[in-house]
Amino acid sequence: MILLLHLNCSRKVTAPNVKMNVLLLKEPREEDCGPDPYVKELWSHGHKATLIPVLSFKFVALEKLCQKLCRPEEHGGLIFTSPRAVEAVNKCLETYNKTEEWNSFLKDKWNAKSVYVVGKATAALVEHLGLITQGEDSGTAAVLSHLILEKEKCCKLPLFFPCGSLKREVLPTTLKENGVPLETLTVYQTSEHPELEKNLTDYFKEQGVPASIAFFSPSGVKFCLEFIQKLLGPKLNQIKFAAIGPTTADAIAAVGLEVSCSAEKPTAQHLADGIARSLQ
Repeated sequence: MILLLHLNCSRKVTAPNVKMNVLLLKEPREEDCGPDPYVKELWSHGHKATLIPVLSFKFVALEKLCQKLCRPEEHGGLIFTSPRAVEAVNKCLETYNKTEEWNSFLKDKWNAKSVYVVGKATAALVEHLGLITQGEDSGTAAVLSHLILEKEKCCKLPLFFPCGSLKREVLPTTLKENGVPLETLTVYQTSEHPELEKNLTDYFKEQGVPASIAFFSPSGVKFCLEFIQKLLGPKLNQIKFAAIGPTTADAIAAVGLEVSCSAEKPTAQHLADGIARSLQ
């Protein structure tokens, strides 16, 4: 089912006249006062946004993850580069009845070490675990890796990096080449959303060609593009393509499409501002 979210918040917002349709290739993220922040930000610019989930996730190795989290003395710190990895932590603590231990003393032991994150969304989830984060403004794993190198010059214990099956190797390679020990564990597997093609077909049939399409990950580009090309054909050239950041922008450019905007920072406001400028 296509997820078209309308503004619904206790704070009254007067929307300008809708100018153009924007397709956001991501799952919704609900906030306390209503809909996904990307929908709200684009609405404030006068554009109607529709969300279509692209990815499906399956958590794996949760028992091993739990074992690692219960032994902070074996690691020099934590690294989170995606909200899904944080969800895996929550799930494993709940599944193996470790939430009380986590809140009582484990989180404090991890807080005595470094906890690195990419992006404000991931940072917010990690902070909800009671952890103190650094690096949220890094924007990409590549930038975060350089921050880690500055902070971990004398690191002897490995940093622990729970990650997804489609993680890029930039961060592990950079740390390894510079002598910073790292232990990775795949805690979720990423695949194409089972209803992706149907949702895209329904969207284009009902709403036509959007003015802009925004991608939120290289895997989103990989899974969506073939369907979009098949459904739109030559009309593909009418669309302004947007990216949440440089890594996703590179993935779009690598398949021969022009990137109209790449968010300066991976936030709803920065992406919406960029899309609005590209559509002027």
